[in-house]
Amino acid sequence: MARQGGEKLIAENRRARHEYELLERVEAGLVLQGTEVKALREGRATIQRAFADVRGDEIWLVGANIAAYEKGGLANHDPERDRKLLLHRREIDRLRASVQEKGLTLVPTRLYFKDGRAKVEIALARGKELRDKRRDIAAREADRQIERALKSRPR
Repeated sequence: MARQGGEKLIAENRRARHEYELLERVEAGLVLQGTEVKALREGRATIQRAFADVRGDEIWLVGANIAAYEKGGLANHDPERDRKLLLHRREIDRLRASVQEKGLTLVPTRLYFKDGRAKVEIALARGKELRDKRRDIAAREADRQIERALKSRPR
């Protein structure tokens, strides 16, 4: 778990950078049950298949998996349930407009604790086409080749 400036990383969606062109990032709070918080503190969450959905005047995190808390007993939560995101009204309206008008997607990129509160970073994203993904991979490979050449070059 990486810790940077009061932040403790729980889960990261690295696949999102590959699948989407991330345009803008927004930090949102999460409405959680008690056992969900305890499971998150143990680092038991995945957001690889998750997305954010605009429903009326609210934004919901769909598809995120927070594993059941082992000591939860009967009070345990449903690992796959949809979770409400906490954002300011202006942010919700702006994100809703972008999703509806421009055909963009809301993708969670990171799940972390910030000053003891669970936060999720959602990104406004545009899906990449296959040729864009291939172009990115080729550019990354070229950069690696250049780095290797520079390291092995005698000084």
